[in-house]
Amino acid sequence: MFYTRKNYLVIFALLLLTGGCVRDPDTNAATPEAEEELIARALEIHDRVLTFDSHADTPLRMIEPGFDMSERHDPNETGSKVDYPRMKEGGLDAIFFAAFVAQDIRDDDGNTRAKALGLQMIDTVVASTQQNADIVGLALNPEDAYELEKAGKRAIYIGIENGYPIGADIANVELYFDRGVRYITLVHSSNNDLADSATDPEGPEHGGISAFGKEVIREMNRLGMIVDVSHGSDDVFFDAITESKAPIIASHSNARAVTDHNRNMSDEMLKAMAKNGGVVQLTMLASYLRDMPENPERDAAIAELRAKRKPADEMTREDRKVMRQAMSEINERFPTPPATVQHAVDHIDHMVAIAGIDHVGIGCDFDGGGGIEGVFDASEVMNITIELVRRGYTEEEIEKIWGGNLMRVFTEVQAVAEEMQSQDVS
Repeated sequence: MFYTRKNYLVIFALLLLTGGCVRDPDTNAATPEAEEELIARALEIHDRVLTFDSHADTPLRMIEPGFDMSERHDPNETGSKVDYPRMKEGGLDAIFFAAFVAQDIRDDDGNTRAKALGLQMIDTVVASTQQNADIVGLALNPEDAYELEKAGKRAIYIGIENGYPIGADIANVELYFDRGVRYITLVHSSNNDLADSATDPEGPEHGGISAFGKEVIREMNRLGMIVDVSHGSDDVFFDAITESKAPIIASHSNARAVTDHNRNMSDEMLKAMAKNGGVVQLTMLASYLRDMPENPERDAAIAELRAKRKPADEMTREDRKVMRQAMSEINERFPTPPATVQHAVDHIDHMVAIAGIDHVGIGCDFDGGGGIEGVFDASEVMNITIELVRRGYTEEEIEKIWGGNLMRVFTEVQAVAEEMQSQDVS
């Protein structure tokens, strides 16, 4: 069984009535750590630690006309997985909103369009934090999340998914930094001018990171931006570790040994990430969490649907509704086995065993395909904590997984930037 905030209110009421423990109905004896007690303990931990989701594609929603982040949206009706009320319901303290720009033509016109769309999403996120300053705040540094949490507000960080909006102009990296961007995912599902994708059907183009991509990494190091290698090929991963003076992250990737997918990290990569001091952020995308049986008819139907889809910035609310309905019909015709919170924590268990507790985090990829049974949207993220407690993780370990490890990397990235800038001055 998975839980919602309403379930938890009932559980807390029960615990109060029973003096803080649950009793066997036949003997009236207190049961050893009954399920209700375990959940209550997990929720207390969840409320105490800083919970930080490193990846959500919510800016694509935010640029839709009339979409209001201060309103609670029904994910089954709208497809939306994150808004401010649901962050509060789920006890999610901080989040990276990633301005995602899909790969398109790699020329001056394409780069110009990508930059315009990226800036539109960035500006929309900033405007939303200003319009809802009573409940959220724009965060730029690690300490901002803790300060906003103390003030009872959610911390909103900004990233860019896909380096495509950088175009061929290195000055754009600093432009995005000045607008609030604190990480860049170098590449997405297709190769770009910076790096090779793990999933480009044409295969590698640069053999890892291009010469320009390496220049971008150096500039990100200088500014204090986190280098994100999710979606990159294995060569991109190892190149980034070699080129970056600061630890790197994978903002939404899982363990390849548990689920064999190119987007996931091999054990060799997990060990290298630990040596680098970086962190791999577990994601809630079903196909990365459990093995997917071959279903060519489903694959063909999805490919056909995607071929008809308009670019994200051209889609109306009605267009999105039609796409959701079409996808729902595909799911009914060609069902797949669900991915669950247990699958997610299986990956955490493996990554902790290989890389160590200091190198694992969480990046759900809500509004970008993330959402599984038990963690369908932001209101249900506490179920991750419950499963971690069930498996014996301590509060200190949970704090590291939920945000401490990412904050450590973020702090180290900024320290490297300060050192590089001081060297430039001298």
